[in-house]
Amino acid sequence: MTTTNPPRYLPFQDSMYDGNGDQQSMVQHTTVIISTEPPKDHIIWSLLCFFYSNPCCLGLAALIYSIKARDRKVVGDLEGARHYGATARQLNITSTVLVALGLLIFVITMIVVFARVSR
Repeated sequence: MTTTNPPRYLPFQDSMYDGNGDQQSMVQHTTVIISTEPPKDHIIWSLLCFFYSNPCCLGLAALIYSIKARDRKVVGDLEGARHYGATARQLNITSTVLVALGLLIFVITMIVVFARVSR
């Protein structure tokens, strides 16, 4: 979940003077600085899931969504990039969890098999 910082307001006061040096009125300018964090596309994680752990082609789907997120970011559609990036993230999480569970089940099965064979 990304959080955005609220805009900062920088007050700038400017005085208007007449020819004699007397102050006529006070003018206040406000500058709004909005800093938005670019959306993440999770391209590295998607590549790793695609090459090393690709159960049910989830790594491929995550890679496709990551590329779409990067394309949307380049075009300037930040909301679309966030949407595609979030989908790629969910697919990467699912792929990683499935592979971790598969490895855990494999290791436990091998331990049980070797324990029974050694008796």
